[in-house]
Amino acid sequence: MVNMRKSYDSKFRAKVALEAVKGEKTLAELCNEFGVHPNQIGRWRKQLLETLPELFSDRRKKKDKDTEELVAELYRQIGQLKVELDWLKKKSQRLL
Repeated sequence: MVNMRKSYDSKFRAKVALEAVKGEKTLAELCNEFGVHPNQIGRWRKQLLETLPELFSDRRKKKDKDTEELVAELYRQIGQLKVELDWLKKKSQRLL
């Protein structure tokens, strides 16, 4: 018999983690209500608390801006290399 891991969608994990953060119910009550192991609820709660401050920080915007600049520079380099390659192909055909 093969044990298959359960996979939960992000909405369900967020709901369970939010309930754990609220603290209105004990961990055992949450386990019974949602059918999830207490360690898993603890991990989701910890992940929520760690990523929540990043949601409101400016670093996220800066990271997105840096990524956009890098992509733009790489596209520029690709375009330049393509032009150079086309030029070399043209010159090599004249030599033959």
